[in-house]
Amino acid sequence: MARRGVIIAASRFPGRRSFERRFGVCKTQIRIIPWAALGRAVRWQRLKMMRSKVTGARRWVVKIGSALLTADGKGLDRKAMAVWVEQMVALHEAGVELVLVSSGAVAAGMSRLGWTSRPSAMHELQAAAAIGQMGLVQAWESSFAEHGRHTAQILLTHDDLSDRKRYLNARSTLRALVELKVIPVINENDTVVTDEIRFGDNDTLAALVANLVEADLLVILTDRDGMFDADPRTNPDAKLIYEARADDSALDAVAGGTGGALGRGGMQTKLRAARLAARSGAHTIIIGGRLERVLDRLKAGEHIGTLLSPERGMLAARKQWLAGHLQTRGTLVLDAGAVTALSQGNKSLLPVGVKLVQGSFRRGEMVVCVAPDGREIARGLANYSALEAQKIIGQSSDAIVGLLGYMAEPELVHRDNLILV
Repeated sequence: MARRGVIIAASRFPGRRSFERRFGVCKTQIRIIPWAALGRAVRWQRLKMMRSKVTGARRWVVKIGSALLTADGKGLDRKAMAVWVEQMVALHEAGVELVLVSSGAVAAGMSRLGWTSRPSAMHELQAAAAIGQMGLVQAWESSFAEHGRHTAQILLTHDDLSDRKRYLNARSTLRALVELKVIPVINENDTVVTDEIRFGDNDTLAALVANLVEADLLVILTDRDGMFDADPRTNPDAKLIYEARADDSALDAVAGGTGGALGRGGMQTKLRAARLAARSGAHTIIIGGRLERVLDRLKAGEHIGTLLSPERGMLAARKQWLAGHLQTRGTLVLDAGAVTALSQGNKSLLPVGVKLVQGSFRRGEMVVCVAPDGREIARGLANYSALEAQKIIGQSSDAIVGLLGYMAEPELVHRDNLILV
């Protein structure tokens, strides 16, 4: 059995100074500390903090993966779905506003078609999704109806969230459904998307939905008990990570692994989802979906799973929308001065700070801003096309008119349309 442990960001920890003296951790360091090594008072403080973040959350987004909704790949498991519904109804009755992100359409379609392995061809996956989505939604609707709850189906694509007007429409619709005490059931519209424009997995979709509805808590249910400091399938000494900040770089080294046969999302995608959700101030719980009555236990404050917390507060609404842009059209390579300026926050990117333009993009499309060593610093909406940008980079804003014959904006990317990563 895996031993339990916890990642502690010492600078954020109650009673930090005594903790540092005991474990030799300075405020800029992060170490994995065995849970049993923490004193009773420290454990109590951590547990209290954890419970308040979860039990006090008013709006939850719950993501349930394919493996938790199917019977060993043989179609939808109605009994398992009924148990999930019972727990979600209990949350609803306790005053939690709930949004469900449900995988399972492709798996359900594969079962109906008699396929035993996930196809690789896009048209076959889309056909399976089209067939399975009908059964998936019907199963959720009938199960919730037994408890007097209404559901609403929403199928999203990346274009729905990257277009500002459609994004706002989707947000308004979801807010209206939540206010009506209807439970939205969300999935990616697999039948129309392509590899170039898909979210990639429902973990990412769930994080973007959390941003969309300004959720307090994102619950990602998986086939593991949470995140571990090593792979528990191969390392019996692997320790469960109880809590960390979502942006802790120490987590990247332990988030290896891929998704199962029915789904696309491994632990890396779950960590990325937690970081996306953190942009809107949401906490994320990564937790084993096979634990008995897991949602009930979370609401009761039981200390299970891995809690990933945002480093800073909620972004402004427009920047939450920008954070949801997964598709970028080009890259701007910055000089050291521009990197420093952007890193300080609330700064626009001027042409003089850009050394190189890569890719093809139009005005208003998303571009990535990288440091000279290739690290992504920020991303934002370009005020100029790639061809225009190539002519003005390295120059002062006063020179734009002379170089182009006009000046749309003095900035290459305005601070209102730029988000640090």
